[in-house]
Amino acid sequence: MKRIALLLVGLLGAGLVHADTTRISASHAWIRVLPGALPAGAYVVLRNDGDKPVALTGASTPDYGMAMLHRSTQSGGSSRMAMVDALPIPAHGTQALAPGGYHLMLMDARHPVQPGDTVRITLKFDNGVTLPVDFIARPAGALGDQG
Repeated sequence: MKRIALLLVGLLGAGLVHADTTRISASHAWIRVLPGALPAGAYVVLRNDGDKPVALTGASTPDYGMAMLHRSTQSGGSSRMAMVDALPIPAHGTQALAPGGYHLMLMDARHPVQPGDTVRITLKFDNGVTLPVDFIARPAGALGDQG
């Protein structure tokens, strides 16, 4: 019996040594609401205070039928947008989803979303962590989270 107890203590101790030290936070979360049934763009600054890099791999919200990670780029005077599978966030670093770059594309609003509304989006990361974040809806002409 004593051996089993020691074995369990050893296994628990080993688990603590190798515990996931990922700490992800979000700030400046906002959505640009476009008129009619057009998709909305969601933007946020993600901070990884953990010891290992992580990647944003997806998102979901009850307010929209679909949330996809996209990246906008400019080349030769034209703008392109492409879906991406993951957005890396370095250990002890930040990554911004911002107009003209990485963003979440929110499709098929389940109800009208108006400027001033709060939309909860759950961000999903490659290490299994999920992070619910409240995004403030801003009007179509907004350039940032302050209006």
